[in-house]
Amino acid sequence: MIQTSRIEQWLREDVGHHDVTNQVPGETSGRLVAKEDGVVAGLDASVAVFDYLDVDVETHADDGDRIEVGDTVLTVEGSARDLLRGERVAVNLAGHASGIATLTRTAVDAAREMNDEVRIAATRKTTPGLRGIEKRAVVAGGGDTHRLDLSHMVMIKDNHIEEMGMRPAIEYFRDRVSFPTQLEVEVEYPADAQTAVEAGADIVLLDNMCPAEIEQAIEPLPDDVLSEASGGITVGDVTNYAETGVDIISIGQLTHSAPTLDYSFKTG
Repeated sequence: MIQTSRIEQWLREDVGHHDVTNQVPGETSGRLVAKEDGVVAGLDASVAVFDYLDVDVETHADDGDRIEVGDTVLTVEGSARDLLRGERVAVNLAGHASGIATLTRTAVDAAREMNDEVRIAATRKTTPGLRGIEKRAVVAGGGDTHRLDLSHMVMIKDNHIEEMGMRPAIEYFRDRVSFPTQLEVEVEYPADAQTAVEAGADIVLLDNMCPAEIEQAIEPLPDDVLSEASGGITVGDVTNYAETGVDIISIGQLTHSAPTLDYSFKTG
């Protein structure tokens, strides 16, 4: 559910205080058309914008659908003034989300060539205010959301370990979490992965390791402990990391650097 206050903020940012451009009388229709191939996402946000403006809207694709150049994914009918007020916000949201979904699908397809089980995950490197849209776009592309926020899992990172030491940090947080909360520990050297498990880690984050180091790190880990490769991994690296047998490959690029999928909004 997109909050009304969020939609108001988006529209206010685009329309400003003295909008003359969109003061068009009468009724009209419009359609959102793909200008390149990709994977659909973000239509729920676009629909919410038009609904807020009392513009009738109908979707012609679902999140996760593959689309081709020329495909219409959304149509609208209503007041020309309101339709044009919502146009740019709706297009930007769908384009941004669909770009994330498309890049995620590329990563997932690359991983599946080597390993049917490995998960492609996003990170918390999201745009403030748009995390929900961006995380749903990752899911539309076949990826895993990872943590939605800090409360979803305890992650003991290098800063914690530097201040407290690995074992004391794990013990400290283990005593403070609820029983269903998993605890992930970041390690920078293969040998530290086993140490983290012995100290109580549920998940081991293998940070900034090359594929050979990943293989070395996960070889002694028990089956009930998940391993995650992270740190500077791009979509182009996925195949090499998927071959290692790691359980999760997390990629910040999916949300912070995905190109926008190009849509065109046509009226009349």
